[in-house]
Amino acid sequence: MTITPAPAIVPAARARTDFDEPSIFLPQNLLREARRQRGLPAGRVPAVCLLDPDGDMVRHLVSEDRADRSASWACYHTELWETERDDLRIGIVGRAVGAPFAVLVAEQLFASGCELLVSMTSAGQIAPDLQLPCFILIDQALRGEGTSANYLPPSEFIDADPDIIERASRGLAQHAIATRRGATWTTDAPFRETRAALAAAASAGVLAVEMEAAALYAFGQARNRPVVCFAHVTNQMAQVDGDFEKGPVDGAEASLAVAAAAARGWLERS
Repeated sequence: MTITPAPAIVPAARARTDFDEPSIFLPQNLLREARRQRGLPAGRVPAVCLLDPDGDMVRHLVSEDRADRSASWACYHTELWETERDDLRIGIVGRAVGAPFAVLVAEQLFASGCELLVSMTSAGQIAPDLQLPCFILIDQALRGEGTSANYLPPSEFIDADPDIIERASRGLAQHAIATRRGATWTTDAPFRETRAALAAAASAGVLAVEMEAAALYAFGQARNRPVVCFAHVTNQMAQVDGDFEKGPVDGAEASLAVAAAAARGWLERS
């Protein structure tokens, strides 16, 4: 008997057929109970919210006394900080790492008044021509995680909303911020980035590897929620000494500038 070896990257595929059926467990109900238990006041998050998986932006803003902790954010697992960037109010959640956690927070943010979610994740280099550190506006994500399979049927890639990507690109151009646009590979297992898996991703045209984009885009598509994901490519997966350098203040100001410009491009839609 001949056994065909599995491909290096297997798109997430759960045998679900209930994609159009509403969930019993709803984020707004969870937030209601958390608010009751903690005695938190009612409130809304800013219209633009930002996921900061590495926590660099939150840490930098708090250290400079440029962010206020939300008194009404009722998530059991995170804190939300609010800051101003060129008269734009932004809510930031730090350290929501990985696809399940990112989508858990995303669901709760949109249930709390968020109108646009921007994700700024750290990523590892795959394409050899990238000059590190750099930013990628992710327009497509290879589904190497499991969360997206609970929102959309199986596929190899998931595309970002092209209108949101175009508007984000316009905002970046208006602020003269250079980014690369392209695909990333979303993985649940960063320490299983084998040569075979990386070669398979590279052959599919992927630029970098990260841990959230495919799931966030699946959530956005399934729930009709605007999401835009960036990869801050900062490393070669520790294959060289001095890796993971992000630039001044751990890249926090540069990341904030990218996120704010993309949000302004979206807000100026007309």
